[in-house]
Amino acid sequence: MSEDTGSRPVVTVPDAAAPAGLFVHDVVEGSGAEAVAGDSVAVQYAGFNWSDGKEFDASWNRGAQPFSVSPLGSAPVIQGWNDGLMGAQVGDRRLIVIPPELGYGAAGAGGVIGPNETLVFVVDVVSINGRS
Repeated sequence: MSEDTGSRPVVTVPDAAAPAGLFVHDVVEGSGAEAVAGDSVAVQYAGFNWSDGKEFDASWNRGAQPFSVSPLGSAPVIQGWNDGLMGAQVGDRRLIVIPPELGYGAAGAGGVIGPNETLVFVVDVVSINGRS
């Protein structure tokens, strides 16, 4: 995976069993205060299915406007995002692997995420509470 934050990531999902729980790894470490519950976190991201490695969504597809996760901890996103962005810093490129129970579960989503799919996200943290 590219360490060039701000550029669209290229991801190769390993041909192996997915992690059993939430997996978070900072590919690039940012700086400054860590994101905590209640913060507004602006990110660029790309999401992939673990099972086939196909991208199902990316903020980069919608231009330069970052996606806002707010308020962190109870934002209207999958729980894996709320949990996986805790402690993030501006400038982080964070790999978040989300098990089905923290993603879309048995229902899947929109015909592009199958039932019980493990999700892989690469997330670039652009700002926290407007601080970049």
